[in-house]
Amino acid sequence: MDLKLITPQYGKLGFADVDSILTIEERVYAYPWTRGNFTDSFSSGYEAFGFRDTELDLFAYFVVMPILDELHLLNFAVDLPYQGQGYAKLLMDKLFTYTSEHAHSSILLEVRRSNARAISVYEGAGFASIGVRKGYYPAHDGQREDAIVMRRIVDANV
Repeated sequence: MDLKLITPQYGKLGFADVDSILTIEERVYAYPWTRGNFTDSFSSGYEAFGFRDTELDLFAYFVVMPILDELHLLNFAVDLPYQGQGYAKLLMDKLFTYTSEHAHSSILLEVRRSNARAISVYEGAGFASIGVRKGYYPAHDGQREDAIVMRRIVDANV
């Protein structure tokens, strides 16, 4: 099946989706979020949205936390078989629409310094590096890895 032919279904995610989210999370991240991270996010009122394929299986998602007029992108993932086919851009477009609809003026995120693919996606979507958080992420052998802090100002007309 050519994944490029899939017209994904987009919708809000919640507690019932945690198992599907974790399956993707554990495939795409060396240090995935835990079940508790996601359930705590939902309990705190943070929102998550994602794409489902023709079989209604979740394959991409994002989690956001509003902070006054800014939106913090906490988690963003596209499952491995769907990567490199434009779904990250489609999901990013949905994020920008959500941001504009909720009158947020910017989006902030952190990304591992070593995650070149994600950095490329974010830069391609108009995010710019605004700083570094030293030792922000856990890394192998008890080490820590820096996070690049990125921000995108959102056009209200998106």
